[in-house]
Amino acid sequence: MDESVTYQGIGAARRQGSGITRSQAHALFGQTMGYVAITTAIFALGAYLGRDLSGGVGIVAFIVAFGVLIGIRFAVARSTELALALLAVFGLLLGLAVGPVVAYYAGMDPRAVWDAGGATALFVAAFGSAGYATRRDLSGLARALFWALLALIVFGIAAIFVNIPGAALAYSVLGLVIFAGFTMFDFQRLRHVKDITEAPLLAASIFLDVVNVFLFFLEIFTGGER
Repeated sequence: MDESVTYQGIGAARRQGSGITRSQAHALFGQTMGYVAITTAIFALGAYLGRDLSGGVGIVAFIVAFGVLIGIRFAVARSTELALALLAVFGLLLGLAVGPVVAYYAGMDPRAVWDAGGATALFVAAFGSAGYATRRDLSGLARALFWALLALIVFGIAAIFVNIPGAALAYSVLGLVIFAGFTMFDFQRLRHVKDITEAPLLAASIFLDVVNVFLFFLEIFTGGER
């Protein structure tokens, strides 16, 4: 999943003030992760509904999903209800977009889908916990990761036209390294953002981490034979 423009659209979070109280942090964390869980469930529904869609329709769904993501950024400042509605639409559209891909992998090895899901849960839990607990400011790391992601995308495009042995596996492993950093950064944001109305935007960012990590693991567990 190409997320170069996605992180540009979301932008890096800035600290506001000297910090937030523990109760505020817990409330933001709980609300955000609740939104992530719901969006992930909607994504799974979209992937099921879109399993037989053509690649062209999937591309259109992804483009529209990106537009909805931009809409979430602006809706957060105006209406939490609108932002949440757009977040649900975003999850559904992204599910429709990757539905044919997941169906393809499931057709090759159904167990790989479950293995990828389990590995994703452990991966996000581990690196999310590390990011939430660390006191080191990860904003500088996030900027470096953004450029690393762009380089990875260029590598992926080059691998389409040039036969590079082990390119698919290397692409997925490097992608996991990059999104380990993004996951840490996004969870750290949960400790520093004061306004709980930012929860839908934070949820969208973490949800994208989850989706990308899942797709990378899916390719690894199926041997990259796509």
